[in-house]
Amino acid sequence: MAQKKLQRFAEINSFKNVLQYPEGMKGMWNKFFKNSNPVVLELACGKGEYTIALAQLKPDHNFIGVDIKGNRLWVGAKTGLENKILNAAFLRTQIDKITDYFITDEVDEIWITFPDPQLRTSKARKRLTHPKFLRMYQQFLKKDGLIHLKTDSPDLYLFTKTVIDMYGLHVVTDMNNLYAGNNISAELRIKTHYESLDIAQSNTIYYLCFTLPPVINTDDEMLHRHIKTAEKKSMYAKQPG
Repeated sequence: MAQKKLQRFAEINSFKNVLQYPEGMKGMWNKFFKNSNPVVLELACGKGEYTIALAQLKPDHNFIGVDIKGNRLWVGAKTGLENKILNAAFLRTQIDKITDYFITDEVDEIWITFPDPQLRTSKARKRLTHPKFLRMYQQFLKKDGLIHLKTDSPDLYLFTKTVIDMYGLHVVTDMNNLYAGNNISAELRIKTHYESLDIAQSNTIYYLCFTLPPVINTDDEMLHRHIKTAEKKSMYAKQPG
């Protein structure tokens, strides 16, 4: 396994569709793709399956999968190269550093598909729909740009709904059982290997689509108090009567 990782790391260094901690990319993505098409991000993209599938569905958009794990990115990048998918690329970096790579209004949409829900209360600030990250996205996402969350975690889904309510985000779509609905778009029908594993064992996929307000309150204490209170209630509910 270690040898396989080393081989992938060596290969990914030569992949033209992978940029690893690049410098000077702010405002340069349309030049990189050699067109002026809309730019869409998939954050914490893992193996990049969703990024690749979205790129195949929408050849008139440019898609960038972002993740820190080069071993995982190799899978999507390799698929993109082998299938000559020119509108898909991968950015290897930490999500915390995402504002280093995009200028104001450079991104049209953001997808967050099956991210680590960071279930421990102490890890709440690492959830990719935490206001800390939303403020980052606001620095480069176009006005009324869509943010899509697709998850099998009921906890992350409810947390995000709490953030939406507390911070005045605008809900475009809210589905608490995605595949129970009718007329699901092709974008939402994409299934990755991770989704098939159903790590949360919820047997349910949740989907939220929302936009950001002009200003996001910087005081997060009320949110964190709410999280702690909700966790305590959950703990008490699980105790035998």
